[in-house]
Amino acid sequence: MEDRKELEGVLAVWKPAGWTSHDVVAKVRALTRMRRIGHAGTLDPGVTGVLPLCLGRATRAVEYLQELPKAYDAVVRLGVATDTEDLTGTVTETADASHVTGEMVREALARFTGEIEQVPPMYSAVKIGGRRLYELAREGKTVERTARRVTIHSLELRFAELDGPEPRIGFSVVCSKGTYIRTLCVDIGRALGVPAAMESLVRTMSAGLRESDCLTLERIAELAASGGLAEALLPVDRALGQYPRVDVGAAAAARAVQGQRIRMPQAATGGLVRLYGEGRFVGLFEADVGEGVLKPVKVFASADEFGRGTARQRTDDPKARG
Repeated sequence: MEDRKELEGVLAVWKPAGWTSHDVVAKVRALTRMRRIGHAGTLDPGVTGVLPLCLGRATRAVEYLQELPKAYDAVVRLGVATDTEDLTGTVTETADASHVTGEMVREALARFTGEIEQVPPMYSAVKIGGRRLYELAREGKTVERTARRVTIHSLELRFAELDGPEPRIGFSVVCSKGTYIRTLCVDIGRALGVPAAMESLVRTMSAGLRESDCLTLERIAELAASGGLAEALLPVDRALGQYPRVDVGAAAAARAVQGQRIRMPQAATGGLVRLYGEGRFVGLFEADVGEGVLKPVKVFASADEFGRGTARQRTDDPKARG
């Protein structure tokens, strides 16, 4: 069994159908004997695909990984609607959709790129009045939901099988956090003038990780048993690659790892940056152009990695003494 002290980083899991995200976390906890594990974005049980897990100190990055765009491959069934917006629910409406053409589909998809509004589905984890919507839905209740703004970065048609009364279309989408693909499928059907429901969904990218980065649960079990799981973990800074990199010397890094502010290099711009000292990742820092300093936001390195003695050295910049 793996020594949990060795485990720190991002474990990209290919979630199988039938498992909740919580089930996956519980399984990896059992395999690694670790409690400090979190996932970066819930997947419904029927959805397969990329589920990043953060282990050890990497759990401090979960909130940032969750904010990153996600990518999906979805299949929509036209001509049928359900109470859950996917084919696991009870059919609420049917209609002949055999008149839908490829041109109609392409025009409909084009309407949904950019910033759009979505009404969360009743079968979702959104809370209203202290209760999850899916709890109310299971009681047969429907409540008013406020539309939310999400961003569709890209939406591409993969295929269109337009024969028969219930045609199928497949699309690939890159979207912002909080986008409901089930609802997108229903809204696409509405734009086509027919009922629609999501037939299947695969998450192909999350936190910049893709299927090629992922391990199956079976492979994770094998590696945990053989002691090789630590080598399969991805460094947390790779998953934070959307933030610019800033490099500083050992002395500045030693102060930074202690949570002190340090002088901002001339090459840095404003906003969150990944700070490195002599090539080693220190953490996320906020670059304050006005004050000319880098302020600690999330420190991932330990003081021992950069030397405690150096960390006590003072700087000649009063703003960067911390």
